[in-house]
Amino acid sequence: MIKQQSSTHSKLRSDYKINATQMFTGIIILLGVMAFAKLKYQSNSMSGFQLIIGLAMGYILQRSRFGFAGGVRRIYITGDSSLTKALMILFSITIIITTAIHYSAFINGTDIPGIKSVVPANIVTVLGAILFGIGMMFGGGCASGTLTDLGEGEGRAFIVLIFFIIGSLIGVNNLPWWQESVFYKMGTTLYLPDVFGYMGSLLISLLGFLIIYILAKKYENKRKNEDTVLNVDYEEWEKALPEQKNYKIFSAETYHKFFVERWSFYKGAVLFSAMFIVLLIVSGSSWGVTTTFAKWGGSIAHSLGIVDISTWPWFEGKIEPMSKVFFEDGGSLRNIGLILGALVSALLAGRFSLKFKFTMRDIIYYAIAGLMMGYGARIALGCNAGALYSGIVNFSLSGWVYLPSITIGGIIGIKLVKKLKINC
Repeated sequence: MIKQQSSTHSKLRSDYKINATQMFTGIIILLGVMAFAKLKYQSNSMSGFQLIIGLAMGYILQRSRFGFAGGVRRIYITGDSSLTKALMILFSITIIITTAIHYSAFINGTDIPGIKSVVPANIVTVLGAILFGIGMMFGGGCASGTLTDLGEGEGRAFIVLIFFIIGSLIGVNNLPWWQESVFYKMGTTLYLPDVFGYMGSLLISLLGFLIIYILAKKYENKRKNEDTVLNVDYEEWEKALPEQKNYKIFSAETYHKFFVERWSFYKGAVLFSAMFIVLLIVSGSSWGVTTTFAKWGGSIAHSLGIVDISTWPWFEGKIEPMSKVFFEDGGSLRNIGLILGALVSALLAGRFSLKFKFTMRDIIYYAIAGLMMGYGARIALGCNAGALYSGIVNFSLSGWVYLPSITIGGIIGIKLVKKLKINC
């Protein structure tokens, strides 16, 4: 719940000044990324595009504080359902458009964009999602959240990412065993339009989102009646400035409006859905984050002679030198762009800072978080970006199996964080 600004607040904010050093640093980085993207575009147009789309995604996620892990954590801890409801808006907008894209490809007999997101739904999906859900609470964010936190200067995110990559590598190594197990075979791969048709699948999905939206609102009302809703206020620096009597276009107030003032979750949902759709149309593939982590881990470990991944089934046809994995692979460029987008957003707002205030005990829990998320994402064939969001909006039954599973994992994780007093 957002608190109303007081007159005292307005008075205190009337002398707002721009952090010129961070602003110019942000502009330089932004121009540098765009120049590099243009260079990549000349040799590989898709590489340049992936970098820019990642940049935009990172900016949106940081500016709106929009995130998937928060959809569980925020409502459970505070009783505020705004982010959970915004996620349902995100899913609804996206799936309406993906329905048209899928149906158009179907009637024209062409490959359906995003169809690779349709993966098996089984017991391993449930186990991996629960494991991922617990890990994202230990680490303070999901896969995309870890990348945006890293862009903001969170040292915690750096530790989580390292072990996320290690966990991903262990996961792909163990994946053949899981795929041969009874747990993997207890399920099915289902593209919903094959059963319900495109319109039927759309209506069923929208009904599902509506039910979740209503349940979230009812839960918030219940907490309000119990007087247990915690006020979640914006930080002072990201609130809207008071209206000026003599408004000037070229002023600190205008700058604050365009580059500092926090976006609502709903604005974040609309803008992010647009980026998702652009990515789907241009590349033919949906958004994902964690597959790239496994590639990073495999490439680094193989290049340094730590492990020989040439015989691992998952890496068949995927072994590339580190230089190519990091600077040619579309998923890698998109993830790097996401980090840089969050960095640029924080710098333009004048709020970037390096944060390394944690203990050795915290580091151990962050490492566990990364391992759990990395391993869980790989055996479940994705995180809440690829397996949940991309899965659901591309009509994969697996996405609907992943949703309650990661919610259960998230709630377990929240309880453990509280009990263990983890600093996240």
